[in-house]
Amino acid sequence: MERYDILVVGGGINGAGIARDAAGRGLKVLLCERDDLAQGTSSRSGKLVHGGLRYLEYYEFRLVREALIEREVLLRAAPHIIWPMRFVLPHVAEQRPAWLVRLGLFLYDHLGGREILPPARAIDLPRDPVGQPLKPEFRKAFEYSDCWVDDARLVVLNALDAGKRGARILTRTEVIGGKRQGDGWTVTLRDRRNGGESTVSASCIINAAGPWVEQALQGFAGTTSSRRIRLVKGSHLVTKKFWQGDQAYLLQNDDKRVIFVNPYEGDLALIGTTDIAVEGKPEDARIDDREIDYLLGVLSRYFTAPPDRTDIVHAFSGVRPLYDDNAESPSAVTRDYIFDIDPKEPSESNAPILSVFGGKITTYRKLAEHGLDRLRPAFPKMGQAWTAGASLPGGEIPGADFDGWLAGFRSRNAFLAADLATHYGRLYGTRADALLDGARSIADLGRHFGALLYEREADFLRRHEWAIEAEDILDRRTKHGLHLTPDERAAFSAWLGGEVPRQRLSN
Repeated sequence: MERYDILVVGGGINGAGIARDAAGRGLKVLLCERDDLAQGTSSRSGKLVHGGLRYLEYYEFRLVREALIEREVLLRAAPHIIWPMRFVLPHVAEQRPAWLVRLGLFLYDHLGGREILPPARAIDLPRDPVGQPLKPEFRKAFEYSDCWVDDARLVVLNALDAGKRGARILTRTEVIGGKRQGDGWTVTLRDRRNGGESTVSASCIINAAGPWVEQALQGFAGTTSSRRIRLVKGSHLVTKKFWQGDQAYLLQNDDKRVIFVNPYEGDLALIGTTDIAVEGKPEDARIDDREIDYLLGVLSRYFTAPPDRTDIVHAFSGVRPLYDDNAESPSAVTRDYIFDIDPKEPSESNAPILSVFGGKITTYRKLAEHGLDRLRPAFPKMGQAWTAGASLPGGEIPGADFDGWLAGFRSRNAFLAADLATHYGRLYGTRADALLDGARSIADLGRHFGALLYEREADFLRRHEWAIEAEDILDRRTKHGLHLTPDERAAFSAWLGGEVPRQRLSN
């Protein structure tokens, strides 16, 4: 029976980040994900690395400071999938007075020691191009910086780095349960593709199952937790982009919530999010008509030519596994993270289990660092924290200058059209050279499935990034699915189903 130091349950951003950090500290790590990497919450976010401007209203200063610091750490680590974005906040006096917004933006600029991103500024909307799509009654706005992130790729890159450092990554593998035996756990796994079961042992369990954290904990005999999770649904719309420029918008609504309107995938817009309490199973969460009306209603309040239902090309819902701090409103529930450890004082001999409650994409790296530090008594010989200055795969770009690197990549691969070169550069960074290894013409990329999807990329994802099903490739490893017709998508699925599966990394 294979023995591991740590078994991580859950292949979302927290699980992948923990596996990477632990492997880099010299621990033997196994990560098990019952579906695909990032299939749950971590691919259904607002796709931002941000401090959380609105959290200042709830006095979450520690969380905001940590997130603002992490924002630039992550920007340096993965400049191919994370990049700066400017957000325009039209001023609505009846929502928040101008002095309060200025104070919030001043704190936002200074709490985290901002170095890379430009500071906030006031905007005279009638005179500035960013005011062009807004209704004329909005005269004043504020503009500030945050970052965009490809959320699902962030998860995959952490898993890749974990694998390169010795971790074993198993997708479509369910942890059935486990029991303590002496100084370790005996854990039963089930391969969801063929139903086969196997047994492994681990000195420690880290439960990073996100919305299923309580359910996963129940599978480990003799464990208890006083913590509770609060499930909150956040839904997004994808429409055709309806304004000019690279700026995003942050819109205040009458209920004091804010809505992001972000450029997405070139000619699209990502609009969200809602905050709805979830009562049923998290995997059953779907956007409903009330949420669609809510989001479209906010747009119609601000924009002269807002989209309507006929302009919606996609919609999705994610369930946030927030730590239940008994806040009255879902919007007020803390986005901070909490650990629960059983036993309370971990050691080398008592087989601890650490469960993660809450968290957000921006702070995943710090969460992993803090969690492993809490487990040091169980692993006194493990290495020190190391991820703060380490690039993620593909992010080894001098000075984090993606544009400069991309110019060189395009020059080396002149046969690629500009949009295809940018696509490869953005998704794979310096790994794009390995993807194109030996290719000298478009014909070398193999079958063209539509939009920017070629056989070479699909094959690369199957061999190196644990992609098995069509959705893994079209919706998570890439966003090709947004640009393919239904017939093209069906043809790709048929091709994928007829191929012999390639060897996957670290399996």
